[in-house]
Amino acid sequence: TLFSEDTGNKNIGRSALREPAAFAKSTGCESEIPQDKLTIAQARRGTPAHRPVRVYADGIFDLFHSGHARALMQAKNVFPNTHLIVGVCSDELTHKFKGYTVMTEDERYDALRHCRYVDEVVRDAPWTLSTEFLQKHKIDFVTHDDIPYTSAGSEDVYKHIKEAGMFVATERTEGISTSDLITRIVRDYDIYVRRNLQRGYSARDLNVGFINEKKYRLQDQVDKMKETVRTVEEKSKHFVYRVEEKSQDLIHKWEEKSREFISNFLELFGPDGAWVPSLLH
Repeated sequence: TLFSEDTGNKNIGRSALREPAAFAKSTGCESEIPQDKLTIAQARRGTPAHRPVRVYADGIFDLFHSGHARALMQAKNVFPNTHLIVGVCSDELTHKFKGYTVMTEDERYDALRHCRYVDEVVRDAPWTLSTEFLQKHKIDFVTHDDIPYTSAGSEDVYKHIKEAGMFVATERTEGISTSDLITRIVRDYDIYVRRNLQRGYSARDLNVGFINEKKYRLQDQVDKMKETVRTVEEKSKHFVYRVEEKSQDLIHKWEEKSREFISNFLELFGPDGAWVPSLLH
């Protein structure tokens, strides 16, 4: 018997921290355990005891980040005994209804399989959840943040799920989203292009034109020259400091020697000195 590291509850059929999550079968859930209708209150009490509550979360999950992981963590822990199924939409569907993605569908599927909270991944998940899909995968509840999700001509694609009493809200993580990450990349585009050119990527790999490539190369040379000048300046400052330090040391030693010479001269030739001149005849 395996236990979830976070909740202490049974984790059916999968070593969560040693193996990636399984892909859902095209035929859906084939469990022979009766799929009795549950209320949210019943699920929160930990019933039914004979099976986990099957919770579904879906999304694009492009550039998988901590905001995604936190939402899935909430979905996994919404009930005492949860089997979390995550649906990931295909490239074709995503590009049609939302826009172009950075990661391919296979990369996004694989990223979800390696999230510790996920038990099962549905590839090519539908944009809108039908009754047939919910029954096929024996889904008890659907989780998502409570902000109405406007898409594909609908004011809220989860409206019918909410009306059926199958919706459980999660909270969004502020300050992090796929759009935020892409915005950062676009904002600092020149920096990332120059960095990747330095790392050995070709202008063709980065879809950079001939003129821009030369501009970035020139900027690199200018930056290297500036760095060289700064290094020389720092070394020069250190050299000047050392010369000044040595000069002060020499002056100090010269003053000491001078005082010693004058003192010795006065002891020898002063009024009370040891040297007495002989009288001239």
